[in-house]
Amino acid sequence: MEKWRTSYRLLKFCNGISYRNSKYQFSGRDSWSIHGKCYSSVASTVLQRNPSFSGITFDDISYFKKILGDRGVVQDEMALESANTDWMHKYRGNSKLMLQPRTTDEVSQILKYCNTRSLAVVPQGGNTGLVGGSVPVFDEFPRILLKVIINVGSMNKILSFDKVGGVLVCEAGCILENLISFLDTRGFIMPLDLGAKGSCQIGGNVSTNAGGLRLLRYGSLHGTVLGLEAVLANGTVLDMLGTLRKDNTGYDLKHLFIGSEGSLGIVTKVSILTPPKLSSVNIAFLACSDYSSCQKLLLEAKRKLGEILSAFEFLDSDAMNLVLKHLDGVRNPLPPSIHNFYILIETTGSNESFDKENLEAFLLHAMESGLVTDGVLAQDMNQASSFWHIREGLPEALMKAGAVYKYDLSIPLEHMYELVEEMRARLDAEANVVAYGHLGDGNLHLNISAPKYDDKILAQIEPFVYEWTSKKRGSISAEHGLGLMKANKIHYSKSPETVDLMASIKKLLDPNGILNPYKVLPSTLVSQT
Repeated sequence: MEKWRTSYRLLKFCNGISYRNSKYQFSGRDSWSIHGKCYSSVASTVLQRNPSFSGITFDDISYFKKILGDRGVVQDEMALESANTDWMHKYRGNSKLMLQPRTTDEVSQILKYCNTRSLAVVPQGGNTGLVGGSVPVFDEFPRILLKVIINVGSMNKILSFDKVGGVLVCEAGCILENLISFLDTRGFIMPLDLGAKGSCQIGGNVSTNAGGLRLLRYGSLHGTVLGLEAVLANGTVLDMLGTLRKDNTGYDLKHLFIGSEGSLGIVTKVSILTPPKLSSVNIAFLACSDYSSCQKLLLEAKRKLGEILSAFEFLDSDAMNLVLKHLDGVRNPLPPSIHNFYILIETTGSNESFDKENLEAFLLHAMESGLVTDGVLAQDMNQASSFWHIREGLPEALMKAGAVYKYDLSIPLEHMYELVEEMRARLDAEANVVAYGHLGDGNLHLNISAPKYDDKILAQIEPFVYEWTSKKRGSISAEHGLGLMKANKIHYSKSPETVDLMASIKKLLDPNGILNPYKVLPSTLVSQT
């Protein structure tokens, strides 16, 4: 054990882009496409506008003010700037109206009215999505206001917390980081942790079935969300806000709304099971010489660290170089060289001495067997945070590097890095292919970084990346959702029969198609159902 501590520098810690110049092009009044430096005619998003939607009138605005008051009806251009632009600055709408309800009843009244008037609405939370799911489309038509943004950020109350059962009930607009802080003081944690936790909201997390850094340990939101409240397009409030672990009375309808991206209803309240906060936490930052070693290390970690393993993240050398170059204050944890692959392992348990012995034995075995070539354990809170900052800071570093094409994929582990290597071969020196992700649950974040958006680069990426993933029976969206970006590409991951059934459910719950149109499902399929 001393060899591990001295030779390999392992220390123990234990503690309780710039805007894109896109052009919006129109053909008459019926089609909308994003062209410019990110999309070409080969791989552009081209949509047909639903002609049944009405334009917003002054009478509509007056009605909304009667419900919400002046404070809840936002028309200021500066205030609407961020609501109209996604986090990537990739999709940009021009909505002139954002509503900010404070209660479920207000959401209900708004949707009932919009449904009667055939006014399309875009549900929105923290607007941190990466696939254009929470920004308006078709508001660029001259002189016509076509979209109502309904932002639930003002619905941010924590309603109850059961400190015995660990069940938290809150409104959809609660910011994830605020919930984490609330639970921390009570000895619990959220089962969900994201890099965007300072801005994202729990309603949006649930609506996109966000994955994040703790899925390996606590599973997806389909397992931890016990109940929810949602408002349908016609204003009907579905009270499914149960707090029970077991309830086999009929269909478990809450699952329809988890991951539906606001296309079936607006989530207004959530009850979620939260785990106790455990006192023994260890963070290890390790180096591996090849991807095969990363896979074997994961298998060994599951076998030897099983009950305390809480995160298993990876990044390659290109990702590390990018972070070191573009994030201020970041240092190489394993100097002086850059290794081919890096693994971040987190363990969480309740027995400090047992966890320490277990982890050190695992690391020593991994080193002696050649799976790990170097490594360090965080010795204090600051060092632990610095390790996580490398992994969580990658999206920010990519934005600072220039143009970026992002792909969020689920791929069988044995094949995951093959896609990265094939993409590098296809692009050669045209762009930098950066890979990182949640290796513990088979989620690859494939990023193609370039100085500027280029149609030639995109034509090399798409549809190849989707076709390749489909052939491996992977998913084209692991945790980011489909949004606008991938709505027309859902067939790469789902059978025609499955997509048809989804469209039928959409038609049943939202017959006028007012909820987040053009997102999640192919718009032509929805309009034909």
